[in-house]
Amino acid sequence: MSQAKSDTFEIPELETVEKLISKYDQPGPRYTSYPTAPVWIEEFGERDFRDALGRSPGGSISVYIHIPFCESLCSYCACNREIHRDHGVVGPYLEGLECEAERTAEAVGKPLQSVQLAMGGGTPTYLSAEELSKLCDIVDAHFPPAQGAERSIEVDPRITTREQLEVLASKGFNRISLGVQDLSPKVQQAIHRVQSREETEVLAQSARELGFGSVNFDLIYGLPYQTVESFDDTLNHVIEMRPDRIALYSYAHMTWVSRQQRGFEKKDLPSPERKVAIFLMAMRRLGDAGYRFFGLDHFALPDDELSLAAETGELRRNFMGYTTRGALDLLGLGASSISELSDAYAQSVRTSEEWIDRLADGGFATMRGWHLSEGDRRRKWLIQHLMCQGQINPEAYRARFDESLAERVPGLEERLAPLVADGLLAPEGTGYGIRPLGRLFLRPVAMTFDEYLEPKGDGDQPRFSRTV
Repeated sequence: MSQAKSDTFEIPELETVEKLISKYDQPGPRYTSYPTAPVWIEEFGERDFRDALGRSPGGSISVYIHIPFCESLCSYCACNREIHRDHGVVGPYLEGLECEAERTAEAVGKPLQSVQLAMGGGTPTYLSAEELSKLCDIVDAHFPPAQGAERSIEVDPRITTREQLEVLASKGFNRISLGVQDLSPKVQQAIHRVQSREETEVLAQSARELGFGSVNFDLIYGLPYQTVESFDDTLNHVIEMRPDRIALYSYAHMTWVSRQQRGFEKKDLPSPERKVAIFLMAMRRLGDAGYRFFGLDHFALPDDELSLAAETGELRRNFMGYTTRGALDLLGLGASSISELSDAYAQSVRTSEEWIDRLADGGFATMRGWHLSEGDRRRKWLIQHLMCQGQINPEAYRARFDESLAERVPGLEERLAPLVADGLLAPEGTGYGIRPLGRLFLRPVAMTFDEYLEPKGDGDQPRFSRTV
């Protein structure tokens, strides 16, 4: 494949990428946090979380609500989810969310205003229109929305109705992400998620008619039976529907987390080389269609808020992926949800049943967490700057922390020399900039700054998905 360029980004040669796969295809974090969740400790408990909330400055915050319920199991999914055909589980869960929201606001003890609200899952539209309305009222009572707040939700087009969208629009929701994954019938059968183009198209059109300003699609590459040709056909349909953003995630084969993935025969999954070929093809197609590529796996139209933030250096990354609302405390509600505070992370227990029981005891349902040291905060900034701005900038680091980057990361030039030699990084001023080839191996580059990565022993269970 010859080197190609779109209007917005350079596409590396397939042959060049293939030569580096064996070197950089390794288990590694996606860096939605630093330190990453496997490092967190169970000794961080309810009292630690309550104390961290009390140190929050209040004011503008982000809120994430996790709805773990689904009606059926998609076999590729490694998210925290529960399969229930009986929707009677929703009532007790909403009561738990109301209790948790009240306690969280009380623990902060200062006025709060939500500038960003996200609902994810699971399947948030597992809730009926009436239940969604009730949930919004619960959240807004404790974390009132700011003027112009971003309010987003992830939906499954197979079960989401216009009535549900009407309720969400009336509650100020302005961004919606549709789970599409792949439109190939063969792939859909393999992942137990049969979903027609028409279902997706009708729901996207309904969202636009109801005033959702940003309609986004989630796609996955690396699924069973995917080929360059089949995914090219999926992109034909996606580009015609013109979503504002596209998240193109690499399939994470994590059988130690999701047992249902063991049903995939290894021969049915694309090889690392085919996965890369699919992604490079998608980069070219989306670039030619006018999308901009930034960060790890996100594409957006030029006038989208994420594209503009990438241009101005305001792009940030947290558990909700790439965002424009950085430097805010993120309060997580619901089973398995994660809160990201200025000096701590905290995660709730994973199952809804245990989460409800723990709340009934009068406290929080904290399962694990982490106190960030000063060194953690500085390395977190370095990784964020790389993942979002594509730079390793010693001058910006010194200006922020009054410390030489060489003091924080000894032997940095020697560590980065192989990445420069392989074309992933290039000298830029006193630092380095990520090259187009480096965008494909962004996770291994970020691992350079991770103080907590340890070699895996022969008998150890993997902690991360592979980077390619």
